Amino acid sequence: MTERAGRTVKTGNQASSGELLELVRSGRATTRGALQRATGLSRATVGLRLDRLFRAGWLREGAGGPVDSPLGGRPSITLEFDDEHAVVLAADLDTRHGRAAVLTLTGEILAEHAGSLVIDDGPEAVLGELGRWFAELVEKSGRRADAVCGIGLAVPGPVDSETGRVVQPPIMPGWDGYDIRGRLGRAFSEHAGTGTARVPVLVDNDANLMAYGEQRAGYPDCSAFALVKVSTGIGAGMIVGGTVYRGIDGGAGDIGHIRVGADALCRCGSYGCLAAVASGGAVARRLAESGVPAASGSDVRDLLVTGHPEAMALAREAGRQVGDVLATVVTLLNPGVLMIAGDLAGTPFLTGVRELLYQRALPRSTAHLDVVTSRLGERAGLVGAGAMVVEYLYAPERAEERLAALGV
Repeated sequence: MTERAGRTVKTGNQASSGELLELVRSGRATTRGALQRATGLSRATVGLRLDRLFRAGWLREGAGGPVDSPLGGRPSITLEFDDEHAVVLAADLDTRHGRAAVLTLTGEILAEHAGSLVIDDGPEAVLGELGRWFAELVEKSGRRADAVCGIGLAVPGPVDSETGRVVQPPIMPGWDGYDIRGRLGRAFSEHAGTGTARVPVLVDNDANLMAYGEQRAGYPDCSAFALVKVSTGIGAGMIVGGTVYRGIDGGAGDIGHIRVGADALCRCGSYGCLAAVASGGAVARRLAESGVPAASGSDVRDLLVTGHPEAMALAREAGRQVGDVLATVVTLLNPGVLMIAGDLAGTPFLTGVRELLYQRALPRSTAHLDVVTSRLGERAGLVGAGAMVVEYLYAPERAEERLAALGV
């Protein structure tokens, strides 16, 4: 057996078409000869199992690769995952706005839209509008609605990955336990005119999917990667061994509700949470109290872009408070990369984080740590959501189920 991002790939006579696809997609075996050597299957059996993938449109032949035999001969034809046969839909919801896109199976964005979506309006309205966005984006991308193979959604709350339902979300009133998968699937089908056809819908926490997208795109060799999103709230996503670490029920990374000893009231109903004193929402409230128009993390971001002195000072202080908590996170997780993302992820906030982090954490914990800001920016959640869908749909066992359903 071999491993990819924590996933076991069978070899020998049990290796299926889905297993061969996994080897090709990972780049570990991209010719017929390499697949024979990796799996122990005969040439004929490899050919039969690849034929299913070709008939499904999932594989294509590329240019000639290196000569397989040490005795020379013609170059081997390489095998490639064909990302043209389908597309995925992805969306990233924040408290007051959303972003949606159509992506190829390799993560290229074909069409994109961002606009106002107020999470407080509730799941029925928000997901209905998101379904309309998706239908319009598919048309804009020039693809057919039946080319959509799955939908990925990032939400600002803890998610039970088995059910796709948020669990006691502090900043998502009315969403607790709601059937997000069912509603979003219906909304897209209704607006796209696909009748009763349903596509798989996967849901995860926004910080998790941002971390997944950023790690895969920029730090694929980092075995312990942490991302902290500081916007209206505060959350963290952690990628360990190539997979998202969620805890037992999706609650991992909810650092915004760590108590820091302050007396500020948090939206979760408790006093003294980190998010109540150091989030974009908290900074916005302090600015508003001093007469500066600000109602959310995005408003603070706009002020920081213009170099507003009070916003910059408050962002730096918020960074120090978050950095104090992150000293514990870094000591516990020992990541190679700590990424700061979200509305406050600029120089003032990052400076504050570094001040307290390096002051409070043991030198051993930070000796090989890179503290950086987002590379993908506002698209990180979209890229992560799209990748989540692709990894789910083309994982070996799921791929076998889908091939059988296609009748190949």
